[in-house]
Parts: sequence; structure tokens; C-alpha cells
Amino acid sequence: MASRAPRVEYLAGFRCPLGGLAAGKPRVLCHGAEVFLSTGSELVYVYDQEGRLLTAVYKFPGQVWHLELLALRKALYVLCAQSGIYCLSLDQAGRSVSQDGGDGGDSQGTEDEQDGAPPSPVIPVDPGACVLPDATLCAFTILDDVLVTLAQGPTQWKVQLFERPSPGEDPRPGGQIGEVHLSSCTPTAGSPGEPAAPHFLPVLCCASPPSSRAPRSSRGFALEGALFGLLFGAGATLLESPAILCGLPDGQLCCVVLQTLVTSRSAPGDPKALVKILHHLEEPVVFIGALRTEPLAEDVEDEHSDCLVVLGHHGRTLAIKASWNEAGHLAPELREYRLPGPVLCAACGGHSRLYLSSPSDLCVVDLARGGSPWDPAQPDGALGGLPSLLCPTSLSVCSVVTLSVSSRTPEGGTELLALSAKGRLMTCSLDLHPETPCPTSVTSANTGQKIKELLSGIGTVSERVSSLKKAVDQRNKALMCLNEAMNVSCALLSSREGPRPISCAITTAWSCLQLQDVLTATCLLENSSSFSLDRGWALCVQVLSSSRALDLGSAGSAVTYTIPVDQLGPGGRREVTLPLGPGEDGALDLPVTVSCALFYHLREVVGGALAPTDPAQDAWPDECPPDVLPEQDGVCLPLSECTVDMLQGLRFPSLSVPPMQALGPLSPAGDPIHTFLGTCRGPGGQLAGPSSLRAKYLPPSVATIKVSAELLRAAFGDGHAGMSLGCATLQWLLAENAVGDIVRAQALSSVQGVAPDGTEVHLIVHEVAVTDLCPAGPIQAVEIQVESSSLANMCRTHHAIIGRLQSP
Repeated sequence: MASRAPRVEYLAGFRCPLGGLAAGKPRVLCHGAEVFLSTGSELVYVYDQEGRLLTAVYKFPGQVWHLELLALRKALYVLCAQSGIYCLSLDQAGRSVSQDGGDGGDSQGTEDEQDGAPPSPVIPVDPGACVLPDATLCAFTILDDVLVTLAQGPTQWKVQLFERPSPGEDPRPGGQIGEVHLSSCTPTAGSPGEPAAPHFLPVLCCASPPSSRAPRSSRGFALEGALFGLLFGAGATLLESPAILCGLPDGQLCCVVLQTLVTSRSAPGDPKALVKILHHLEEPVVFIGALRTEPLAEDVEDEHSDCLVVLGHHGRTLAIKASWNEAGHLAPELREYRLPGPVLCAACGGHSRLYLSSPSDLCVVDLARGGSPWDPAQPDGALGGLPSLLCPTSLSVCSVVTLSVSSRTPEGGTELLALSAKGRLMTCSLDLHPETPCPTSVTSANTGQKIKELLSGIGTVSERVSSLKKAVDQRNKALMCLNEAMNVSCALLSSREGPRPISCAITTAWSCLQLQDVLTATCLLENSSSFSLDRGWALCVQVLSSSRALDLGSAGSAVTYTIPVDQLGPGGRREVTLPLGPGEDGALDLPVTVSCALFYHLREVVGGALAPTDPAQDAWPDECPPDVLPEQDGVCLPLSECTVDMLQGLRFPSLSVPPMQALGPLSPAGDPIHTFLGTCRGPGGQLAGPSSLRAKYLPPSVATIKVSAELLRAAFGDGHAGMSLGCATLQWLLAENAVGDIVRAQALSSVQGVAPDGTEVHLIVHEVAVTDLCPAGPIQAVEIQVESSSLANMCRTHHAIIGRLQSP
């Protein structure tokens, strides 16, 4: 393993959106000196490494999700989101692009070119270049004569096979020659008739047997015979058929033998028997590759991989290798590791090394065999075990969103072609033999190169330090907020008896809003503690209305208001006024329960610290950190609860109350005929219903409640001394109404009120003697009488009085 930092050389800078490139969609391919690059937008760049210039820019009708290069046929296949697969002929660009597109197209070049050199023209790709239109395609790969696609259906993933044309023919694929459905998938939300883009793209590749007659994929790999047979069965080995590997966003690793899928159309059978689930990573699969971990025998020329590697998004890694078990038989060895995540991209290099990028670093791990020594007498050479632990080695390069091993690998080393989140294309040269002595002679050219390497390293380290500092600051701020929230929670939960450090008082009053009388509730939040309520705190007020008294089958409704509490320091107050009714139908169903609670938004405060801080991590912005925050992403601390009943909702226009409680002035006298018709019609202009007629022509409903005078005197104590027991009782009943003080000042024992619907309610309190209860003589009692023309309002008032008497 190289112990020295890699030599990083920046080639060019490409435009990227504000916030940086997102991982998962950008692609970079290298063929000789040419680099084919996509940043996840609708543009595909062709860059010449030797000339250090951008040679072409192709504009596709949608976001580019995947690139496949067929070097021998000089064709580039491109998958566009919700569009299909396009084919560009690299030797004759006019076959795939419009002839006049380069003259009038936009200009799009690298950052270096925009400083002085003229930018390259953008060439729009002609719609006729689409060889396979399909809006559901998410991945594809190409073998010599077969095009393999993976499409997302409404409930299942679907693998399809198409015939590829021969060289010189129309690049459009021939007829479909095979199809099979994989496991079920979770449909993503999208507009009707248009599938939504998945958060994680599936991974599709091809594994071939070591036989040279088997077709090879453009980006697949060949496995040793022992491992290939253990994974895909003896049938695939005898048929010398490649196998299709599918890594799905739900974590499943599936495989389908190509030849069995082709022959299934002529000999139909159970389609589920064609699909084999090799493993389940329990997190989205982002990379599938293969490595050679054992040294080659001297008489072996072809280097076939002997280890299959699968990476998950959060760092779970699976390695599969053929090894000898205790019984002396070949058996697959599966071993799971945990590497730094989330994994943005990965690539398999030579010398059993796996390169993977996370938002904070680019690492390399060595999967060379561990345990038993290598024995060339054993067949196939697939004998050594896998290491029990993988130790990543940092390469001090951060925010790499796509990675590939360059075809121009230097002798004794490895060259990686990478694209950073800020749109910088760079090469990372790794010296795999650090023991090689450095040249003693130092020339001016070497000195200049060293200076360039140091400057590149400084820029990379600066980006990494800035990213890590931002993450540390966010986490420190989140910890401070959590500590403050914990202090507030402990203070409230430990003071259930006595005055609370943070309280919320609820009062009711009638107000005039938009020319309509409305009963409002005012919640006064007071912070008497030594803590401050900062970002993340909110006052939640829930208004729960009861079912209508005359409609026993109806259910109550609840409305919750959330008011952010911003910078409420010690001693601060915050007042919130909310309407209780009447509603649009003019009805106010009492009683109404008003509950106040403090709510702390964990996701608002902690989510920013747990979410990716580097732009390269924002690959899937809708995704939240899994298994970190609960479903209910907050802490709720109840403060107070108040029940608003009919005694609080009554208005008393005959008493000297503020103008907002007084009824509006009477209308001037009009024509007698209109007055008569008005008495026969309701407020809506219709003939008055039974309730209106009952109120006009029938006597009011009456309910009486008798309470022991001795009990009331004991309950009132000295607080109502100097007034009659009837006046004290009426004042006690209307204590939470705005006229409570007026009743006390005027020593009233009866009042005429108006219910929210406009009907009158009469309260009369006087002392009586009850003679039919005790043989010893009459008992002094207080009689509370409720009269109303509305039976419902009489019942609501009676219920409110009973509630007062039963409360402790």
C-alpha cells in the first residue's frame, strides 16, 4: 500500500449548480486520451487529456444518468432520464446530431476556457438518435450482441434483453429476446402518467465466465471458473453464459443467467426460477465490481477476478470469494465489512485494491487474501481467505462524486480519473511501490512539478478542512441547542406541582373580526425560567370542539395551531390570540377544549447537523438520515388546558361591558309588511324552522339546580363576605366571564345573557328552603335556575354549571 499522498493534477473545471454536484448521476469514462464526462445535467463533455482542451459538448433532452462506450465500434450510448437510450457515433457526429446545431447553439465550456480561450459550442442531439425510447429505464449495459436494460415498473423492476445490430447497421436494437421481473419496488411519487426519478439508481453489470468465447460487457468483468460456478451454478458454467448482476435500491443483489433468459421465451416456465437473490445489504447498492486478490501462477496469462465486491450507500461492503472449507470442498466465502460512508462512488483497481469516496475523503482498501497461504497445487488458484478486517487508507482527496481507473495507468502505479463536487476534473496518480528510491538529481522541471503538486495538495486540503470545519460548527451548535432543550424539559417535568418556570395562561373574550362577533382565546406564554427559548421551539395550541349537542352521531373536530417561538428570553412574554368561533355555518359548539404545549423540532435543529454538510453528499436531497431521528421528530411538553363552556361564551349586553361585547344597534323601523315577513323568516331568508317557532310561541325551557347553602359558604370562605349567598354564587359561576367584576360591583343575583347563536339565556340565583329531604326540618339551599328558549343552550349552560360544582 502506498504510504505517500497521491499526486493530484487538475485538468479542467466544469460548470456545476449552486451547492455542488450531487453523487449518483455524474459519470466519467476514459478511452486513451479521450475523457467522456457527464455532470448529471443534460450535457455530455468530450475532453482531450493530451491537448488539455474540450473537443465537444453534446446536449441531450434530459438529465444524463449513464454512459457506455463501445470503443471498437466507436459508439457512445447515453441513458437520459425519462427519455430512453441514445447512440452517438464518434467517428461521424453528423449521423447522431443536427447539422446546424453547432452554429446556433449555446456555448458551454470549462472554467479554464472561459478565462480566455473560446468556449466549445453545444451540439443538440437530434431526437432521431434515440435508439430505445422508454421513460422507465434506470440502467443498462451492453454485451457484444445484446443490450440489457433495467426498468422501473409500478410495483416491480424489469430486466429486458434486446438484440444489438451488427457493425455498420442501424444502431437501433432489434426485437426483444428476453424479459424477467425482479423483486417488488417502492413506487416513487410523481405526476400522473410520468414516472418520478428514483432517489437511488440501480446498478447493472455483467459477469462473464473465464472462457474466451463468452460475450463480454463493455464495463463488466470476468470471474474465475470456481467463483463463477459457485455463484451462478453449473448450468451457467456449461453454457458459458454471462450472468447479469442487479444491485437494487432496497439492498437486494440479484442475478440472472443470460442464456436461460434468452431460452425462456421458447420454453416458458416459472419466471421466478430465473432470478436468484445472492445477498441483501439492507441499504441501497451503489457499486458492483470484481478484484484479483491472489497472485497469478507463472503459466497463466489471463487475469480473471477471484473476488466479487458489492458496496452499499452507508458503507456496508460485501466480498464473495471461492475458498476451501473444512471438508476440503470449494465453497463461497461471504464476508461483510463496514467502511466509511456514505459512499459516493467507487472503482476497482489493480493489485486487489478498492477505491471508494465519501464526502470527507477518498480511501483505498486492500482485499488481498488473509489467513491460509497460497498453494498453487489447489485448482483454480481460488484458495486464500478474505481478510477479517479492512483498514481504509486515506488519499487526502475529498468530495469526489465519480471515479474511474484510467486506461493510461503508469508502470508500477495506478492513475484515477475523478470528478469533484465542485466540477473539477482531476487525475490522482498513486505510487504502489513507495520503496522505490527517488532520483537524486533535481532539475528545474522536477522542481516546478513539485511546486504544482504542493499547490494542488494545498487546495485539496483546504477544501477538506473547510468542509470538516463547517460540519463541526453545525454539530457544536446542535449540541448547544439540545443541551438547552434538555434543561427546559427537565425544568418543566420536575415542576408539576406549584408554579411552573414556563407557563401559558388562557383567557377568552368576544371580539369583532371582519364585522362579525367572534369568541377568541388568548394564550399568554410567559418564560419565568433562566433559560431561553430559541430556534426549534414552537407553541402548539390545539382547539378541540365537542360534537353537536343535538347530533349525537357526529364527532368532534380538532384544529392545531403552531406558532414559532423565536428568541423568548428569561422574563419574556409572547401573546397569541386565536378564533374559537362561530364558524362559517354560524354555529359555535361549546364546550371547546384549548390545550397549549411547547414543541421542540428535533429535525429542524439536529437535522442540519446530521444531514450532509458537503455539497457532494446532497445526492438525494429528499432522503433523511435513516434510523437517527424518530418518526415523531420532536419533543412535546404540555403547559396548560382550558375548557371554554357556555358560561364563558355568554354575552350580557344589558350590563356595562366593553363595546366589543355589546350587541349591534337595532335597525330603524321599516314597513310593517316587511317587519311581519321578517318575523316569519329566518336569518337566511327562509321560513323560520321549528326552533324559531318554538322560541316565539312556546314557554322557555327551565332547569334548576339546588345546592346546600352550608356547603357553598364553606367553599367560598371569607372571599365573598358582605354579600348575599345568591350574589356570591352568581359571581363564582361567571368568574371567568368578562362581567364577573360587574356582577360583584352591582350585587346581582340574576342576569340576562345572550348565547353565541343569539338566543337568550336567563340565570337566576336565590336562596330557598328544601322541606322534603330531611325529617328534622327544612334545609337551607341555593337554587340556580336556567331559562332559555333554546333547549340546546339550556342544556349547555346546565352542563357548565354542573362542571363548576364538580370541579375540586
